[in-house]
Amino acid sequence: MQYSDVVALVGNVGFPIAVTVYVLTRLEAKMENLNQSITELAHAIKEQRAD
Repeated sequence: MQYSDVVALVGNVGFPIAVTVYVLTRLEAKMENLNQSITELAHAIKEQRAD
């Protein structure tokens, strides 16, 4: 494999990897927010049932 082949491979694969890292980072933050919302909702439901 020549140097130019390696550079082309990194160029072609590098962008999808960068996008994947970006999406996973954003998804992780969204999942944390969703987890917190579900926990708060479960707590609110327990309070409603206790009344």
